[in-house]
This record gives sequence, C-alpha cells and structure tokens, in this order.
Amino acid sequence: MSNMPAKEVLERVYGESEKSGKRFLHLATRFAENFGDAKVEFFTSPGRTEMIGNHTDHNGGKIVAASISLDTIGAAAANGTGSIRIRSEGYDLIDVEIAAASSVEKKSGTRALIAGMIEAIGKFGFVVDGFDAYVTTEVIAAAGVSSSAAFEMLFCAMVNALFNENKMQLSDCARIGQYAENNFWMKSSGLMDQMACAAGGAILLDFAEDIKCEKIDASFDALGYDMVIVNTGKGHGDLSHEYSAVPGEMYQVAGALGVKRLCESSMEEFIKKIPEITAVLNNDRAVLRALHFYEENRRVEEAAKALAKGDGATVLRLLTESGNSSWKWLQNCMSKSNENDQKVALTLALTELYLGKIHDGCCRVHGGGFAGVILAVVPKDKTAEYADYIAAFVGKENVYPMQIRQTGAVCLSR
Repeated sequence: MSNMPAKEVLERVYGESEKSGKRFLHLATRFAENFGDAKVEFFTSPGRTEMIGNHTDHNGGKIVAASISLDTIGAAAANGTGSIRIRSEGYDLIDVEIAAASSVEKKSGTRALIAGMIEAIGKFGFVVDGFDAYVTTEVIAAAGVSSSAAFEMLFCAMVNALFNENKMQLSDCARIGQYAENNFWMKSSGLMDQMACAAGGAILLDFAEDIKCEKIDASFDALGYDMVIVNTGKGHGDLSHEYSAVPGEMYQVAGALGVKRLCESSMEEFIKKIPEITAVLNNDRAVLRALHFYEENRRVEEAAKALAKGDGATVLRLLTESGNSSWKWLQNCMSKSNENDQKVALTLALTELYLGKIHDGCCRVHGGGFAGVILAVVPKDKTAEYADYIAAFVGKENVYPMQIRQTGAVCLSR
C-alpha cells in the first residue's frame, strides 16, 4: 500500500505533476516488486550547484550554493528487521545489518556509505532502525553535482521521517553525510554538498565556525537566465588524490601562517608573508591556491548581495571571475595525472567562444573540478541554441538545462 505524493505537492516541487507522478508511480511499482506490500513513504533529494565559492569550505570559507532541479527519489518503509535494504535502479540490492555497520569494509562503495551513516546517526544521538527502500536518480554520477550527497540526504530524510519525528536538523544531516564520506569512503569531503542538497533554494554558507546557513531569495529564472550543466564526458570518481591535495595545500599555507585554517588569518597578513612561506613550503601552487581562497571569499560576499538585489550583471561578472580563478589559481580544470585529458578546460573554452559571440552569460568549472562538469549561465532565449552548439562536442545526453529548485531533501507523502 503506497502513500502517493499529492498532485499539489508535486506541482509545488517540480512545477508539474504528470511526469513526476509517473516517476513516483514507477517507484511504488518497483518497491512492491522488490520488497512486497507495505505502507510506503516517498522522498526526494536534489543535486546541487555551487554557484560561487569553489574549494573554500574545508578552510572555513564562504559559498553560495543551491539545490537544482535534478533529483534522487526513493520509496521507503520500515521493515522491523534490524537491517537496511536498499535497491538503487540498475544495481544489486544492498543489505546492511545495523548492529554490524561499524565492521563493514571501508571504501566498499554505497554499502560503506550506508554503514557510515548508520554509525554517525547513532553517534549523533538519533535513532535508526530497519527499513527497505527503492531509489532512482536523475543526478549525474561522478560529475560534480553531488550524486553522493543527494543519496546521503535522501537516506537522512528517510531515517528522519521514519524513526526520528523529523527532529534531525539540516546541519545534523549534513554532518552525518560528511562523517560517512570521511570515515567510510576515506574522502576528505567538506559540508557544502550535503547542506546544499538538504536545504533547498539558494543558500549562503559560512564555515568559519559552526556552519552558518542563510537562505537567499535568488533565481536565475527571475534574472532571465537558465543554468546549463554540461557533462564533459569523464567522471571524477578516480581522482580523490587531486581533490585531497587542494585542502591539504591550503592547510600547509595556514600552518605557515601559524593557524589551522586560512579563515583564521587574512589576505593582508598572507601577502606580507608570501616570500617567507614560499621559501618554507617550496610549493608555489599552494600559495596560488591560498590566494584563490581569500579572493573567492570576497567574491562570495559580493555575489550574495547581488543575488539578493537581482543584480544580474554583477552576478555574471563575479561568476566569471570565480571561474577564471579556479582555472588559473586553484588549478582544478585538469588532472595533473593525465595532462592530455583536458575535457573540462576544452568545454569551457568552447563555451567562452559561444558566449563571446552573444556578448552575454558566463561559464565556470563546476564543483570539485579536474573532471566532470561545467556550469554555463545562458540567456533564456539562447538556451536551446547553446545546448545544440555544445552537444555537438559532448553529446546531447550530456547537456542539462535546469533551474534552482526551492525544495530540499524531504518526505513528500506526509
């Protein structure tokens, strides 16, 4: 027996109810086929876009991020068995016994992620019990729009609704996802991905102390633009060493400044000490990455104000500056391990040529970088034309026009 989302709920979340209704009906059918008849609840968790604030969260930086209209959805029901059984469409069933979660092998894919979240939920003082779930997703995997965080926040939404009377806050869910990635995937993830997927809409995040999350009334749609995510054709699942080097090198600079994180010092103090720091570290890239951190924080503050005012011209300028800084100073548009493979840089170059011809819009590397996707912001009347243009290089199936979504990770049937 399923508790299908109401038509008005679907229209509020998706802007329509026909296509989305079919997706949830498919979920209900597949749940019944895999787990039998049960009172099923339905959940959604969006992917995310990082608008500005590239690679700053780990050092106490600031970010403007937003939920996007691509989401992961799931049907779930308590099973009373003490085991969590999840079937993701196209993959084998994963069965994790809650009592044995801590002994699950690390780095064992989704199984390890589930085990890590189970352990974190208990450590953070919340309840988790056995449930069955069937999951399907539109979020691009291994491409910088946080397919893993979308899954984590979907899992947390399920546990929150089924066993915790929705007492788990956004920051609790984000930390649970981060804990699983840090301790069971052994990946040094920050909290931005999880917060953006969980919150819904555009948010200004400040990681200097505890996570500060401020909602921003922002919409590219209202400014007359569409976001277009372009998958450049290479996933980033095998590049953990590249990602880990970014915070690692920023931490080295922070240490040379006598602090733990860059947010505890200032650009002015850093500039004074650059000759001393370069002599100690013998790593110019680390210095460049720290310069990116301080300038990116300034841009984030300006962009948040511009978004709130609806100042599209300033937003586009700042996103362009941020993308250039990521490419030149942060240096996450290509992988050092394979310098011949520069699909992110090439797709950015092709997009810049197009935007130069129409004298509008902007583009930038999206998310972690090194591989994966770029973000283009294109005038609405040029979206279809740009999509066709860039599809000639990456394939139509890799071009995703979208908007900011105002609904985060939630239960849709309550």
